[in-house]
Amino acid sequence: MAFLIDTDIIIYSLKGDARVNRWLRKNDTIPKEISVITYGELIYGARKSQHPEKNLATVKRIGEIFPVVEISKGIMEVFGELKSRLEKTGARLDDMDSIIAATALYMNHTLVTNNTKHFSRIPDLVLEDWRKEPNP
Repeated sequence: MAFLIDTDIIIYSLKGDARVNRWLRKNDTIPKEISVITYGELIYGARKSQHPEKNLATVKRIGEIFPVVEISKGIMEVFGELKSRLEKTGARLDDMDSIIAATALYMNHTLVTNNTKHFSRIPDLVLEDWRKEPNP
C-alpha cells in the first residue's frame, strides 16, 4: 500500500493541523507521494502568497520529502478513460483533479484528501480523509 497525498492535506499539515500530522506520524513507514499537479498547485500558492520566497523554499522541500509522480502516458490513458466515463454519467471533475485521481488509480495508491465527497464520484478510487481522527 502507498498513499498519494492531495494538495489540501499538504496545506493542512503546513498549517499545523494536529489530525493530519497525527496521521502522517501514524503512517510514517508507508510510502507517500504527491502528483506533479499537487506540486504545481503548491508552487502557484507560494507565488501568490505574501511571502513567496519563503513559501517557495517550503514547497521545494516538500518536493524533496515526498517523491513527485510525473505525468506518464499510462496516467493520461487512465485520465482519458476516467474523464469520458465521468462526463457520460454527468459527474464531471475538473481536469487537474481528474489527473490526480488518474495518478492514484494508475499507481494503485490510496488518495489522501479532505475532499472525499468530490473524489467519491470515481469508482474504484480508494480514499482516506486525514482530517478525521486516526484510530488508536
